[in-house]
Order: sequence, then C-alpha cells, then structure tokens
Amino acid sequence: MQRFIQNLLCIVIGLTIGLSVTLAGKENTQPFNAQLNYPLLLDIINTIETYYVDDVSEGELINAAISGIFKKLDPYSDFLDTEAYSEMRDSNKGEYFGFGIEIAISDDKVTIISPFPHSPAERAGIQAGDQIVKVNGKAVDAEGLEALLKEIRHHSSNDLRLSLTLSHQGSENDYQVAMEPSLISIQSVTAKLLPDNVGYIRLASFQHDSTDEMIAQLSKWQTVPLRGLILDLRNNPGGLLDEAINIADIFLAKGRIVSTQGRFFDANSDYYASPQTMMAKVPLLVLINKGSASASEVLAAALQDNGRATLIGQQSFGKGTVQSLIPTLIEGNAIKLTIAKYTTPKGNDINTIGIAPDILFETAAMTEPQSMPIISELTPHDSMVNTAITWINNSELNKKGS
Repeated sequence: MQRFIQNLLCIVIGLTIGLSVTLAGKENTQPFNAQLNYPLLLDIINTIETYYVDDVSEGELINAAISGIFKKLDPYSDFLDTEAYSEMRDSNKGEYFGFGIEIAISDDKVTIISPFPHSPAERAGIQAGDQIVKVNGKAVDAEGLEALLKEIRHHSSNDLRLSLTLSHQGSENDYQVAMEPSLISIQSVTAKLLPDNVGYIRLASFQHDSTDEMIAQLSKWQTVPLRGLILDLRNNPGGLLDEAINIADIFLAKGRIVSTQGRFFDANSDYYASPQTMMAKVPLLVLINKGSASASEVLAAALQDNGRATLIGQQSFGKGTVQSLIPTLIEGNAIKLTIAKYTTPKGNDINTIGIAPDILFETAAMTEPQSMPIISELTPHDSMVNTAITWINNSELNKKGS
C-alpha cells in the first residue's frame, strides 16, 4: 500500500522536475510540504480497501484519487498515462493514430474544438463547435470528460469503431457518425499561389517544424510580386506556443506578441518581435472561425493588435490558457497542466470569449468540410477566400486612388 501512495505523491511532486514542451524550461524547486495530511489519504484508502462492501483494488483507489485531483482543476489539465502521453507527443510531430478530433468543455458542453484535416472526423462531417451528446449510445456531459477521453483512446489504441451522437451548434437536431481510427498525418503548412499573385497559406496546427515550414514557403515567394497574402487558421486547434510566437515574429518587425501570467517565475513572460521580418509590405489577411483556438488565437491576436493583419471570419474559440507537459517520476507518464494565462498585445484576456474578427463573416459555409479546401483542389466555392481576395483588390484600388 505504501508503494501506491508513493506513486500518487510522485504525481503531485512531479511539478518540481521541470516544465517542458510548451513554455518553460527551468525547474520549479518549491520544497515538499511534509505537514500536508497525506497520512489521512493513506488511512482512507486502507479503510476502504478493508471494509468497503465490494472489493476495490489499490490501483483503482489510486486512480480515483488522481481523477479527483484533476477534477479540481480546469478542463485542460489532466494526467496522461503512457499511451496518452505518447499520443500527444506524436501529435506535436504531426502524425498519430486516432480519430482526429480536439475536444474541450465550452459552456458546460463537451465540444469539438476542430476536426483535423483529412481525418476520420472531418470525413464524417464533424464540424468545429459541434457538441458531443452520446458516445457509443451513452450520454455524456462535462463531468464525464475524463471517461469520454479514455473511451476514445481505448477505441483508438485497439482499432475499434467509435459511434458519436452530436449536434451542430445552434441546431436542435442530433446526428450520428461512426468512425474507424486511422493514421493521421498533419501537414502543418500547405500553400498555393492563387491567380493574380495572391498567396494562400493554410496553417493546420503548430508543430515542431511549423516555423521552418513557414519560412521555407515564404522564401519561395520572395521573388514573386505578391499582391496579398491569405493566412488560413480556420479549424486550427493550436499546438506549441513557441511555434505561434515564432511565426508571429516572422510577420512583425516590432511590438509585443503575447504576455503570459502564472504563479511561478518562468510562467510570467512578455514576448516581443525581433526586427527581422518577411513579406513586410504585403497586405496580410487572416481567416479564423470557431475552430481557431489556443496558439491560433495567439498568432491571430498578435497580428491584429499590432495592425499587421486584417482578420476575417467568425469569433474564435476562446482558449486563453497555456499548458505544459510535465513528466512524472514514473517513467512514461506525464501531467498536462495549465501553468499560465495569456493576454493579447493590447492586454485582452480572450479566454471563453475568443477574438472578434475585423470583418465578421456569419455563414455556416465556412465550417462545412467542402469549404475547407484541400490546397491542391482550391476552388472559387470557398466564400471566405473569395472575400479575402476581394479585400485585397479593394485595398489596391484604394491605394491607387489616394
């Protein structure tokens, strides 16, 4: 029993071994508080194990205690076992096996942040902002998020079909989908040169190589007299914060990019743009929708607040917190923990609110799968892209008329 309690404590004191991946790189060396009433926890587990009417294993009690800890925190904090930790690291590299959905709690509903491009979820017609009503016929709610995520991971790791009942935002009718998990490869940056020298870049997620891919693509267009550049962040659920900061820095020659605030020293930072920039004189349009979240919002807000880009689309998701992956003392496990909140360059807290676009584009078409273009098949039917092109044309006309 003592061994299990030590394992539980490892999860708590794992905060002291150093934050990684998303933001911090130094150690949090706050001393362990020996006065906390851990003997009470040990006594409770021993008592339940001995006297409870049904047989409950020590492992089940430890897992229940862990679950209780994270229910006290926000929906983005969680304990990741070996499988979940591996899956998250793979997704940051742009490839993993699963269904391709990012899930969060919004307005006390289990909500799809966005489906990943070319994933089973996107092919099934799942849209950003959809709410999950049932999983495999069982009703779900915000309190059952952890169990829902475990069931999805179980079906993914065992290559099992997953049935979901969902409702589109604002709709009273439910719809059902059945998905088979598959290998999902997320190409972070895809691009195409549209007619009349308008550049189009789709940024699907913020992965380890996103900044390098963005620089490589922009470098190819350095000799092209671009009339405008469209940066598409629709249905981009986020990813690595440092990649969002670096990409913002590509387009900004000066100004604050983002500010973070947390309880420990390294979580409090102001990030500013360096003088080096690319495409400095090219008009920049950023497309956002309800599926633009987290790091996408950091980038969009940085470009908007600094006057570098015009935002077109819908109000973004509204995830204004920063998570870090913290390995525990038990190898292979980790804690995904919210360590900071962030504010935009102008000091706005967008958590649960989102970013308001400069040009509001209220239409369901922008979240329909057919309106999220595969780059190689970009057509005039994407009304958001057409609106951005029109804005670029009008901007040029205004310049000539002035």
